[in-house]
Amino acid sequence: MSDIGPTIAPVEAREELSDRASHLSYVAHEVRNPLATALWSAELLTRLSAADRAGARGEKLARMCLRAIGRVRRLVEDHLLAERLDVDGIPIAFEPVAVDALLPREAAAIGAADLALDVEPGLAVDTDATLARRAVEALLCAAAEGGAAVRLTARRSGPAVRIQVEGAPATPSDLADRQRGDAKDVGGSALGLGVARRAAAALGGTLSVDRGALVLELPAIDPAHGEL
Repeated sequence: MSDIGPTIAPVEAREELSDRASHLSYVAHEVRNPLATALWSAELLTRLSAADRAGARGEKLARMCLRAIGRVRRLVEDHLLAERLDVDGIPIAFEPVAVDALLPREAAAIGAADLALDVEPGLAVDTDATLARRAVEALLCAAAEGGAAVRLTARRSGPAVRIQVEGAPATPSDLADRQRGDAKDVGGSALGLGVARRAAAALGGTLSVDRGALVLELPAIDPAHGEL
C-alpha cells in the first residue's frame, strides 16, 4: 500500500498564485484608501450645519468625496474588466471602427497638460469599439501621469494600425499587473495598462513599449473593403 502525500503544485503554478495574491492585495489596498476618504468626508458633511454644508467647507468636503468615489469607481471597473477578460467573459463584437472615434478630444479628459493628436486620414480598425476605446484611454491616462503633455500618433503599419502614445516615459514593467509594494495609485488609473494589455490580446493586437512610448497595434481595415 503506497502512501499518497499532499499534491504539490509546480513551481510555476505556485509563483502564479503568489503573484495573483500580491496583485489582489494591491487592488484591495488602493480601493480601501479612497473609500475611507469618501466615507470620512461624507460623515463630516452630515455633521455640518445646513449653513456650513452650503458654504466653502461643505463644498470642499463634497469635492473630496466625489474625487474619492470617482477613483474607487475607476479602480473597481478596471479590476472587474480585467477579471472578465482573463476568463473570456466578455462578448466581443468586431466591426469596422474609425481610429478617430476611439480618441478623446480634450486634454482634461485624461488629466494631461496638453493633448496633441496626429492621425493618418482614413485609418480604420477591425475591433470592438468599447474595448478598444478603453485600451486607448488607458494609454493616454498613463502617459498623462503627473500632468505631462501627451502626443498620440496613429499610422498604418503593414496589416495593423500603430497607435503610439508619448508623454510620461513608460517601461516594459509598467505593462505588468501591479503588485504589493508598488507605487500607490493617484487618480484611479493604476490598473488601466493591465486592462489595455488584456484588451489588446482579446482584440487580436499587441501592447508594447518602444523607447518610452506606449504602442498599441490593432488589425487594420482596408478602406476599400469596409464602409464606415
